Amino acid sequence: MKEYSPVKEGKVREIYDVGDNLILVATDRISCFDVILHNIVTKKGTVLTQMSKFWFDFTKDIVKNHMISVDVKDMPEYFRQDKFNGNSMLCKKLTMLPVECIVRGYITGSGWKSYQENQTVCGIKLPAGLKESEKLPEPIYTPSTKAEIGDHDENISYEQSVDYLEKRFPGKGKEYATKLRDISIALYKKCAEYALTKGIIIADTKFEFGLDENGEVVVGDEMLTPDSSRFWPLDQYEVGHGEPSYDKQFARDWLKANPHDDWTLPQDVVDKTISIYLEGYEKLTGRKL
Repeated sequence: MKEYSPVKEGKVREIYDVGDNLILVATDRISCFDVILHNIVTKKGTVLTQMSKFWFDFTKDIVKNHMISVDVKDMPEYFRQDKFNGNSMLCKKLTMLPVECIVRGYITGSGWKSYQENQTVCGIKLPAGLKESEKLPEPIYTPSTKAEIGDHDENISYEQSVDYLEKRFPGKGKEYATKLRDISIALYKKCAEYALTKGIIIADTKFEFGLDENGEVVVGDEMLTPDSSRFWPLDQYEVGHGEPSYDKQFARDWLKANPHDDWTLPQDVVDKTISIYLEGYEKLTGRKL
């Protein structure tokens, strides 16, 4: 049996090259504040992979995606081990476009901070008088550059994204930047409307895109997971303050309150974190994992 090693390893994901395709594995590692914690959050990787699969299937009328299969039977024999079952996705190789495509439907996080300073978010002027966590009149697109590991992504305007892509893909900057913006907003709107019917607000999210073998723009990486989006429970939503969310905020809050820790969460915090991920998954998909 041929063994494989990751060609790229992020804080949570591992990427394997299997010839014509890639296998993306979402591990059960958890990172907060750019640090990988010592804990393993069992099933977290499976939640991320299966949720991406759900959204890729749900949005293929808007844009093609890179997913081929999440069944390890479709992967080389090495991946038919328990540790890859459920959390692995066989994907097409893409030429990735180096822009993180962020769509914000509600004002929160760094956007709220920026708005309080000068009534703008990433250079976009917003109406006066918005409160924290309020729904924006229309979703806004706020791209950022995709930094190398260790560097920080940098917010750029749509206009800057045209120049940024033009430098890397001469003659195509405007076309790609426009497609990224329009597809990102269309994906966000469709998925956010659906999520509301399931009792979940998608406050914001980020997408990543690449070009397939025909030069078409295709959505890649992960999609609308708790690691790339803010999900809020609709029944607890209240404008004017921060919201509870279906993600690792619970773990982040514990670490903030216990700063002298060695980046290890107590087991009850780990259990609570995974129960939050599972609840979000089950509400959105209507399926048990």
